[in-house]
Formats: sequence, structure tokens, C-alpha cells
Amino acid sequence: MVYGYIRVSTDKQTVENQRFEIQKFCKTEKLKIEKWIEEKISGTKAPEKRQLGKLLKIVQEGDLIICSELSRLGRNLFMIMSILQHCLLIGAKIWTIKDNYRLGDDIQSKVLAFAFGLSAEIERNLIAQRTKEALARCKADGIKLGRRPGRTVNVRLTGHEKEIRRMIREGKNKAEIGRHFGVHRQTVRIFVNERLTKWKLKKLFPPTE
Repeated sequence: MVYGYIRVSTDKQTVENQRFEIQKFCKTEKLKIEKWIEEKISGTKAPEKRQLGKLLKIVQEGDLIICSELSRLGRNLFMIMSILQHCLLIGAKIWTIKDNYRLGDDIQSKVLAFAFGLSAEIERNLIAQRTKEALARCKADGIKLGRRPGRTVNVRLTGHEKEIRRMIREGKNKAEIGRHFGVHRQTVRIFVNERLTKWKLKKLFPPTE
């Protein structure tokens, strides 16, 4: 199966330029695109949040993905390496037109697959090490780590005080209110305790409830 993958970042950009490049390339190489994958989304989004992620799930050994350039796959090296490594491990091929990459089942691709895997492992270790060092510095400076109290409450529930009071008057419990707003019931309890105490609503949420 030969796939043509096209990605643009915004609605203002057109997919036609990339489509033309791929079609011209396929004519020269005597190939035919059997399925097109097109999307308008930022390359910084993880593959699983894009149509590309769906493509990577169905692509099989021997399949070929053609795109205009590697940057269409992702906007950072780590992401691109992960995609290429995935395809190489299952035996799928990725060809790009502008950068002239040919990743397939030859010895060069196998060397690249090893390099991608090693690079990804090194990058993960470096990220973990940097995170540990940053946390250690924060702790040494006396900075309190973790989510600030009430942050989730503010984002999800702030501005809905009247609606929450109405729901409570109607006999809704904290679990029902939480489901309505997409938060945990304990988040509702905290919000009520911190924001709605002046209406004496804590009585409606006794500890044994």
C-alpha cells in the first residue's frame, strides 16, 4: 500500500502544493498513491492526536509513506525519530521528496533505526536527569512543589457559583455536580468549602456523605 501524507499548519495554507509535489514524484518513480492522508494541524501535536497517528497504527510491512519533507511528520527531532523508528521496526518505508530520504529495508535504514533508538533512549535519559536536577534546585531554594491548591477548582468551577448553588438547592450531591462539570467529587467539596462557605453550604456536604 502506498500512502501520501500531507500536513499543513493552518486553514490559510493549502494542501495542493504538497499534493502536486507528491504526484509529480510518483509519476517519475512510476508509483501510484492508493490512499491520501491530509490534515490541517500543527506539527507540534503528538502523532496520536493527528491523522498521522491513525496511519501509523494501520501501516504494515512493505507499505510506503510518501511526504514532501520530514518536517511534515513533526516539528522536533525527537518526534520525527520516534515515527521513523516505528516504521522501520515494522518494515514500512518512508520516502520524502525535498530532503530525499529513503528509509526502507536496506542496510542504511537498519543503521539509522539503531541510531534513532539509541538517540531516543539518550534523550529520555537526559530529560529525566534535567527534571531531577530542576526539582532538586527548587527544593533547595525552598520552592513548594506540586499543584497549587485550588488550581483545578479555579479552572473548572470558577464562574459557575450560581449554577452550583442552584444544583445543590435541587438536591444534587457532589458526585453529580462533579460529573456535570467533569471534575472529581472531592474537587466540588473543596470548591464549596473554599468559595461558597458564606452561603453556609458546607452543611449540605457532611463528611459522611
